[in-house]
Amino acid sequence: MNTIKTTHGVPALISFFIPGLGQLIKGQFLKAFIIWAVGGTLSFLLGWTIVVPFLIWAWNVYDAYNSPA
Repeated sequence: MNTIKTTHGVPALISFFIPGLGQLIKGQFLKAFIIWAVGGTLSFLLGWTIVVPFLIWAWNVYDAYNSPA
């Protein structure tokens, strides 16, 4: 049996510029809200580190590309 892994380039590209929007386009409303709420809060509180906001952003793009619709 062949398994084909589906990827989503357009949602990942959109999430590259606006975090969470790729998940929203794919219909993952709760995940988009969590990215906005948790990511925004942590980025605000830990923005001086640069590492935490970058990791949240990178995970967001990765998830928009690889998670099932």
